[in-house]
Amino acid sequence: MFLMEIRTLHRWDLSIPEAMDTQRRLASQVVCSGDPGEVRTVAGVDISVLEKGRRAPARGAVVVLSYPGLELLEQAVVEAEVTFPYVPGLLSFRETPVLLEPLSRVRTPDLLLVDGQGFAHPRRFGIACHLGLLLDVPAIGCAKSRLCGEHVEPDRAAGSQAPLRDGGQVIGAVLRTRDGVNPLYVSIGHRIGLWEAVEWVLRSCRGLRLPEPTRLAHQAAGGHLAPPKPAAEAGRQMSLFGA
Repeated sequence: MFLMEIRTLHRWDLSIPEAMDTQRRLASQVVCSGDPGEVRTVAGVDISVLEKGRRAPARGAVVVLSYPGLELLEQAVVEAEVTFPYVPGLLSFRETPVLLEPLSRVRTPDLLLVDGQGFAHPRRFGIACHLGLLLDVPAIGCAKSRLCGEHVEPDRAAGSQAPLRDGGQVIGAVLRTRDGVNPLYVSIGHRIGLWEAVEWVLRSCRGLRLPEPTRLAHQAAGGHLAPPKPAAEAGRQMSLFGA
């Protein structure tokens, strides 16, 4: 097992204009094609800010799931302070520093799903792109709301989708993951194509609106997810059930 390695791309004590310039600079490094291929592990990340204010305690969580079983293999949860203000389009500079420590404690996944924007961003560099570059792993942005762009409403059936466009450019897909529920906004994070990203989001859902990796990461960040059972204990329980 190889623990996650985090690249150093820039410093984190940036002003708002400096953060925007950093996004513009790094956007050219995002690889907008590819497929993770043989996937055995899928990770999800999330943070929960525990109090209001610019400098507030927060809980960052990373979960690693098996694929295709989507069973919890690992989780890491760490409390840290957010130091960057809430600014639409700059979510990564507020949340990513809280995630760096838990990310360093888990194995490198074959695929990373992020509850946030990737390429579907005014500067084409949302948090999914940022994390994908920092970790150098295939990454997908899977947001619950739209940050930019326009689209028609996809059909009500699960699997229906519509392109998300901005200035004539397709920047993401609006995807219905369950019959009749609000769609998700899927976009490239890094080292994956858009339509491959859509397929992997659908494969990562368990009949719910949210993909299992980001759903469990949200639970972990909220302090509501039990840690995975040790392998020996899990194997013993399986033997008992099979007896």
